[in-house]
Amino acid sequence: MTTTITDPVDQARRLTRDRFPDAAAVVLAGSTASGRATALSDLDIAVLVGEGGETYRETLRFEGRVVELFVHTPTGLAELFAADVADRRAVLQSMYATGFVLVDTDGAAGRARALAEADLRAGPPALDPETAGTKRYGLTDALDDLADAADPGERLAVAGLVFNAAADLLLDHRRAWTGSGKWLPRRLLGADPRLGAALLDGHLRVAGTGDPAPLAEAASEVLGLTGGPLREGYRRTWRGAIDPFAAAGR
Repeated sequence: MTTTITDPVDQARRLTRDRFPDAAAVVLAGSTASGRATALSDLDIAVLVGEGGETYRETLRFEGRVVELFVHTPTGLAELFAADVADRRAVLQSMYATGFVLVDTDGAAGRARALAEADLRAGPPALDPETAGTKRYGLTDALDDLADAADPGERLAVAGLVFNAAADLLLDHRRAWTGSGKWLPRRLLGADPRLGAALLDGHLRVAGTGDPAPLAEAASEVLGLTGGPLREGYRRTWRGAIDPFAAAGR
């Protein structure tokens, strides 16, 4: 019996014709566009519609495959680009800059790609000094906890905090875009192959053997690049906004 594997690009084209026949631009991004797709990979599709439409994100299933839709008007796209820059992630910019163009009405996809590439070239905004100080303090505190953690479960949990905090500071130091999930290791290695690999390997060592020393060494090097450990003298003024990183999650 022969199993037919459906071409994801053809699927994306059919979905576009069915759902967005009047779209100004459609871009297929993610693992499919980068050549990393598997039979289980979803389709990440950015859709630019007219100003009378809606800006939204939707997950659906089309011909058996999960699809992530990122739909936006021109105004919505500009707002999302600005939000992605402020968040230091540039997710939508990466989709437009590297994705496979399915629809380009009157050059709309090309114009969106040009804006995306300009943002990516400029790089993310640097952390303001107060936020950078809070992140240094959080990593310092987490490293102290890692050295003191005797319980394996607690050690593993703290190691995750150390890894993410060090990765965030290193990406900021290198003026590189950050990411979440699988994108964090990819962007970390792209920004600093040696130290990024040391952080990743150290995190894996904690999970595999319980040894926190390599991760602590790599994270301490990141601290050295970004101003060193911060304990005494740290102070942050409350301004009525919740800081998700404050005091290492405490």
